[in-house]
Amino acid sequence: MDSTVLLSMLLIGVIILSLTVHEYSHGRVALQLGDDTAQRLGRLTLNPLRHLDPLGAVSFYFLGFGWAKPVPVDPRNLGNPRRDMMFVALAGPLSNVALAVVCSFFLRILSADATPMLFVFFSIGVYINVVLAIFNLLPVFPLDGGSVLKGLVSHETAAKIGQYDRYGAVVILAVILLDNFAGTHILSFVLWKPIMYTTELLTQEMFPLLRQVLMILPR
Repeated sequence: MDSTVLLSMLLIGVIILSLTVHEYSHGRVALQLGDDTAQRLGRLTLNPLRHLDPLGAVSFYFLGFGWAKPVPVDPRNLGNPRRDMMFVALAGPLSNVALAVVCSFFLRILSADATPMLFVFFSIGVYINVVLAIFNLLPVFPLDGGSVLKGLVSHETAAKIGQYDRYGAVVILAVILLDNFAGTHILSFVLWKPIMYTTELLTQEMFPLLRQVLMILPR
């Protein structure tokens, strides 16, 4: 099999797995806090087909950015909606952090020469999950960080922030399009250092080899 095709398959596999766990975690924490909406709609599952968004998948391929179908949550079923929605939102990024930690563990005990494909898989696993965790914590709706921010501030401030929610997705998409087609590198400027610092922190002495893996990934 062509190496580029194999790398693409590994990359797609890691992305699908990471997004599936991310969305499942939202639904699982919501259920623990009293809302069974995701469970009733069949979204409390690790079956990636239940979370796949066709447009989000196409966007991943062409823009290097995409999304899964958000797990539905009804705040009215939660005991403390604003606080509990913060916990539900945090569950997604924290699940990606957990996956990155697991991948980094295996990465550090594997031999890059003896098991090259496994080494590449876990290298991608660390990087993609760190990216997902940090990106989703940006304090802008509809990203998870928007709900986290609202849970940390007063009701009045949260209400004021909520007035701008309808613009969040447009702003994010506009920034991504500018980065891809106008070379503005806005997201890179904001996210690159924390992503690389966190990745290096997790992988330690394996970090130089991980960077080599990232350089050969399809773009």
